[in-house]
Amino acid sequence: MDDTGPMPKKRGRPRKDERPAEILEASFLEFAEKGFLATRLDDVATRAGVAKGTVYLYYDSKEALFEAAVRSRMLPVVAQVGTLSQQHDGPTVDLLRLIVRVMYARLSDPSVRTLLRILIADGQRFPNLIAFYHREVLSKLTGVLKTIVARGVTRGEFRQGALTDLPEVLVAPGIMGAIWQMTFSAEEEIPLERFMAAHLDLIERALQK
Repeated sequence: MDDTGPMPKKRGRPRKDERPAEILEASFLEFAEKGFLATRLDDVATRAGVAKGTVYLYYDSKEALFEAAVRSRMLPVVAQVGTLSQQHDGPTVDLLRLIVRVMYARLSDPSVRTLLRILIADGQRFPNLIAFYHREVLSKLTGVLKTIVARGVTRGEFRQGALTDLPEVLVAPGIMGAIWQMTFSAEEEIPLERFMAAHLDLIERALQK
């Protein structure tokens, strides 16, 4: 009598239309575990269950894989923020509250924190990664933020000052929250919700007349 039980199913090759997404997910897992510098396309291919040559059919370099990973996780945020800005017709401070909540919702995603960690750890060695992220994500988000703040000033809701001249400072507490979670949470746990509550209070006190 054969008591070995059923043989485990082998992982089949992904269908051709699934391969880019599977390669992209495998690359992100490799980046998360090893950082940008130590990630190898051979290991990405092995994790994705494809030949190394297949990786090159869709992404011609490790940089291209990283850029695709950033786009897949961050461009929906850029689009969401832009849509909120265009559709909102109420008080500008309420719009900023919405934007900040979107920001913290994304910062609670471990994959977004992983991208931030890679940029901080490997960005000096690979300045093209920083330039890409600034061009494709950061400059677009700060552009929307500047438009929102200018709207508040024009409507007489916000007072003009150093903060409205450099509204990038408005997102600084969120960045601090993410860095705290990545670096210091084992020593002193501060939930992102507390950072967000303090952040929203700071914005309202700093901008409103």
